[in-house]
Amino acid sequence: MHPYDSITRKQIEERGSRKWAEYPGAIGAWIAEMDFGIAPAIREALKVIDENQLYGYTPPALLKGLGEATSEFYASRYGWEFPAENVFPASDVLLGMGGFLDILAPRGAKIVVPTPAYMPFLTVPGAFFRDHVEVPQKIVDEPSPELLSTSSADGQVPAPLAGRHWEMDFAAIDAALSTAGPDGGPGGVLVLCNPHNPTGRVYTRAELEKITEIVEKNGALVFSDEIHAPLTYSGFQHIPYASTSEAAARHTLTATSHTKSFNTPGLKCAQLIFTNDEHLAAWKKHGAQFSATAATPGVIAGITAYREGGEWLADTLGYLEQTRDFVADFAAAELPELGYIKPQGTYLSFFDANALVPRLPEGVSPQQFFLQEARVAMNDGAATGQAGKGWVRFNMGTPRPIVQEALEAMAAAIRKL
Repeated sequence: MHPYDSITRKQIEERGSRKWAEYPGAIGAWIAEMDFGIAPAIREALKVIDENQLYGYTPPALLKGLGEATSEFYASRYGWEFPAENVFPASDVLLGMGGFLDILAPRGAKIVVPTPAYMPFLTVPGAFFRDHVEVPQKIVDEPSPELLSTSSADGQVPAPLAGRHWEMDFAAIDAALSTAGPDGGPGGVLVLCNPHNPTGRVYTRAELEKITEIVEKNGALVFSDEIHAPLTYSGFQHIPYASTSEAAARHTLTATSHTKSFNTPGLKCAQLIFTNDEHLAAWKKHGAQFSATAATPGVIAGITAYREGGEWLADTLGYLEQTRDFVADFAAAELPELGYIKPQGTYLSFFDANALVPRLPEGVSPQQFFLQEARVAMNDGAATGQAGKGWVRFNMGTPRPIVQEALEAMAAAIRKL
């Protein structure tokens, strides 16, 4: 038995985290954090805050260390090399996105968001006075021929494209960017999320190269959220978008963080990786109000995670992969009413509950039904865009006995309909 299996629901509830306190009495399976604690190395490193009285603004040496640790981690794990000086902190990916829109994106440009999307991607643009355009992704049984022609020399279908899977609608993205510029012509910003939240897709090089082709054609920019990069399951490979070509690097700001994979979202620290000299210069001039928001505990946690957290991450990822397989098997056997595509990365499962909607009371969404009748708190897919309506996002980053309890409660609730 894995040590995580011994963590009880009572122990988790007594922590009082938002994930479990927001819906009293319900299993917390919504907000994206795990219930496993943190790596021992991070817990030990955080003691330096009290020992050295680091309660003020973050020391420059720590910020320098964060850039170096981030650069080392990405070079080692993904073969992507960039100067440590090109890494700037922010409190989180969303504030990094806000800074990108405020400082780097042209005024009046529209923000193109493939949906279903991480929910705030549909609201942050408005906070910075930008319009967004939803572009629904597709569920397909066979990959687009154009992706196969460049994905594999031996004609084999790459694992991420095999079987039923989510796929970006490239023609629709092209059409959206063709009118996303400030003057109504080509331009705008494409929001890329890889690994994808909430679908769990890990995009292939061919897909990323297709995005580059479309973005270059339209003179657009890309904000690439890669916060879930380390949470990629066996058989799949995360490829940093900006690493795929000089063109991709030139039009992209990459936002990432250790906080998802190492479970420290409350410590507030993301990393923004600049691969365009003009963007970097603009950020140095105008971005201080965004970069100053990173917290010292988060910076320390980030340095430690990237340099000393590998063993904990590997163990946790292995546990999550087994949980993912358990969810897939349970869904196939006990939840036939719910559509389910096994995620390739992240600890999020996305269930299609549209088949249940006609059986629910009028005005009750699947998310509300499972909360009320199964006491399982999940995210409403409607918040991810029109393409997610009727879906629910389930967080499986919790001990497997609790995952099983949640799924059994959902199955029992459906049987009572």
